[in-house]
Amino acid sequence: MEYVYAALILNETGEEINEDNITGVLEAAGVDVEESRVKALVAALEDVDIDEAVADAAAVPAGGAAAGGATEESADESADEGGDEEEAVEETSDVPDTADDDEEDEEASGEGLGDLFG
Repeated sequence: MEYVYAALILNETGEEINEDNITGVLEAAGVDVEESRVKALVAALEDVDIDEAVADAAAVPAGGAAAGGATEESADESADEGGDEEEAVEETSDVPDTADDDEEDEEASGEGLGDLFG
């Protein structure tokens, strides 16, 4: 992950993402740099717009939100087809609330930014 973070830092500061710059960032962070990994990363990012990739990743809904949206959509369709509005409400109420589960999963996996930076 630190190799990707180095590329993100370089992108954020407007520096060119090349082998020398990534190696410099990693060495400054105290990482034992593997030249083959640096070369692979630079090659993989050659045609990638990092700002666009980050924006796309941020726009992806969480798994629970996607499931909830699909259920609401099907409920709306059944209401439009002359179905009883009460039935549509019942269909959407069957969707479990995953907000608490997501928070627990994040805490358990240690993927929060607070865990990353102390």
